[in-house]
Amino acid sequence: MFIKLSFRQLLLGVFLLIALLLSATSIQALFTLDRLAAESREVGQHAVVLTANVQRLAERSVAMERSARQFLVLDDPAFRDRYAAAWRDGEDALSALSAGLPSVPKASFAAWRDQGEQAWHALQAPNTKRAQRQRMLNTALAGLSPINEELADEVKREVDQRNQRILLGLEHRRSVLGGQLFASISLAAALAVGCGMWLSRPLAQIEGAIDRLGGNRYDQPIEVEGPDDLRRLGQQLNWLRQRLASLEADKSRFLRHISHELKTPLAALVEGVALLEDEVAGTLTPNQREVAGILRQNTASLQNQIEDLLRYNTATFAAQHLQRQPTDIAALLRDTVDAQRLQWQARRLDVAVEGSAPPIAADPGKLAIATSNLLTNAVRYSPEGGTVRFIIGEQAGTLAIDCIDQGPGVAPEDAALIFEPFYQGMRQPPGARRGNGVGLSIVLEYISAHGGSLQLLPAGTGAHFRIELPYEY
Repeated sequence: MFIKLSFRQLLLGVFLLIALLLSATSIQALFTLDRLAAESREVGQHAVVLTANVQRLAERSVAMERSARQFLVLDDPAFRDRYAAAWRDGEDALSALSAGLPSVPKASFAAWRDQGEQAWHALQAPNTKRAQRQRMLNTALAGLSPINEELADEVKREVDQRNQRILLGLEHRRSVLGGQLFASISLAAALAVGCGMWLSRPLAQIEGAIDRLGGNRYDQPIEVEGPDDLRRLGQQLNWLRQRLASLEADKSRFLRHISHELKTPLAALVEGVALLEDEVAGTLTPNQREVAGILRQNTASLQNQIEDLLRYNTATFAAQHLQRQPTDIAALLRDTVDAQRLQWQARRLDVAVEGSAPPIAADPGKLAIATSNLLTNAVRYSPEGGTVRFIIGEQAGTLAIDCIDQGPGVAPEDAALIFEPFYQGMRQPPGARRGNGVGLSIVLEYISAHGGSLQLLPAGTGAHFRIELPYEY
């Protein structure tokens, strides 16, 4: 189902899903905070009501006692009426406390009512002696204060319990909210990472395909998985690969044909110049012999250029067909040095192979040609009696081969173009025939085919080339 979607649609969908997930968590947190705020307000209001009622009950109890004692002293019915009013108000406060304290035994509330009623009966007994009424009133009123204190303690306990429940609820909701937030963030991160990894695969395939096209490797079909637009891009890259492969094949055929067509008349020219120099057609004058020498030199140069062109074309084609096998680089370099012994000994050079490295899976024939071209280049530019060094090393899964000579080095303006085919640098060895600039290009072709790199490193004197080959490619 997702394959039919485009890269942009998938990204938008994932972002919307993550935003929806985080928004849902935020809304849930908002609702939780609202509920906690409402419960806190409710608990606060309840505490205020209970505290006000217990304070009101205590005040009414004091008013009842004061009015009753004033009535006994002054025998004024107005004070008894005040007692009755305070008693009714206390009953209302007591009823409110009874409703707000459901866990408190009803006996405490009944005891307060009994004490108030006993005091009222004492006030309603006119035929009773004052002293006896005083004792009855003291007994009744003395029981109100402990009941008031008990109810005040119960109110405090009730408020503390409700606050504790609020705190426990807050802690529980905080834990739940924290878990939801962690789960949401984890899920969002998992979606982002999963989507990123899933989308990075086709992007990596596209990057690899472009690298192969840039390296002139057209033998592997290009297939891109993932969103529909990236798959279409992969199909277009595969069409481009086929087109480039066709153009490369046409170029190779053209080079082979033109080289063959040039070699036939060139061979006739070489043979003709040789006959002239051998005076087969008659004795040559000094001027004629000079002209014949010029012809011989230029036909030889043209012949070398055609052969180098064919050699580079052959190397470009061969680089696409490697035959890898475990290769001992140190032994391969020693064989390369031995193969050119006559050349470097003729210039009284010292060629050394230093270091070692584990065997690498490579095409020994292609590497032999690459290292041979490096050695040929170093021998050509080295002064007589100089030294050429091959240094082998291995670090972080990469094989390194350094080729260092003591020649004039590479001019700074040539450094960026030294590996281009048919490019000839400014610093040429004195008295030597100019090359055609394909040796280092062939080295680059073969090393790139192995997934490696060829670099020109800074050097105080001479030239310093480094080959790096990965052990796993």
